Amino acid sequence: MTAQPDLRPAVTRGAPPGHEATPVGDLPLEVVSVQAKVFGGFWSTVRDIWSYRELLGQLVRKELKVKYKDSVLGFMWTLLRPLLQLLVYSVAIGYFLGNGKAIPDFGVYLFTGLVSWTLFGEIIGGCTGCIVGNAGLIGKVYFPRELFPLAVVGAAIVNFVLQLSVLLIAYVFTWSWPQPSNLPLVPLALLALVVFALALGFVLAASNVYLRDMQYLVEVGLLLWFWMTPIVYDWTKVRDHLAASHKLLFDIYLANPMANVVLAFQRSLWPQAVTPKGRPFYYGGDLYGRLGILIAVCLVLLWGAQRIFARAQGNFAQEL
Repeated sequence: MTAQPDLRPAVTRGAPPGHEATPVGDLPLEVVSVQAKVFGGFWSTVRDIWSYRELLGQLVRKELKVKYKDSVLGFMWTLLRPLLQLLVYSVAIGYFLGNGKAIPDFGVYLFTGLVSWTLFGEIIGGCTGCIVGNAGLIGKVYFPRELFPLAVVGAAIVNFVLQLSVLLIAYVFTWSWPQPSNLPLVPLALLALVVFALALGFVLAASNVYLRDMQYLVEVGLLLWFWMTPIVYDWTKVRDHLAASHKLLFDIYLANPMANVVLAFQRSLWPQAVTPKGRPFYYGGDLYGRLGILIAVCLVLLWGAQRIFARAQGNFAQEL
């Protein structure tokens, strides 16, 4: 026996008793999310973030609490990890390879670079996984998704300030202090680092939603980037090997944003950045000018990265 087709009317909704309902297929489509414009909406997003500033503060506190949740030492790990890195590099690079004899106050020199790199690494690593890690909140309530990377930045800056206390202890122990004339480089270098890292963080946070391998690529990339930055060695070694025979490569090396940031931290926070014996490790370039150009370029990158993030966030809930 052949089955008869179902001739009942289409499923309807929204009709009160006694009225003819409209078929679902004839109802107008409802806009769930609007794709962000490429060249518009940045400042409206900034205003939106400002209106949710209290929530941003709560997210920063959550980042700080969750990171060391149920650990015995808690925030002490913020100091122990860079101190352990300092110990390892001091022994391996400073003692066995002899850099400690060539570079005065080698421990302080190392830490000025490590503390800036740790801030950069925490922002990049934290931003990469911040959207995936908060998947439970993405589909439940509306607020600017940019708050997640910004919360990572806020927590990393708090850790950075705590780690600077180690430098103060080192200054007291060695009774060797940085030159006050170079201290204005610190806020400039910090601003350049944070803006650059946040711009990368927006792109990586959005990319990691669609390509989960991104977090592993970031780990490898940060490892390579670390050794391309004058942290455990002084920049003059690169100059001596590349400046004469491969000047283009040396210019590319100095174009590394983190190289400029680290050089600025070293000049401002390392007491021996200017030594009376020929100033062997002094970087003679105009760091104020280089940081100014870097900040301007990074602000443009931040604008572009936020627009990429805004256009990608419409599908976050579906992908997660």
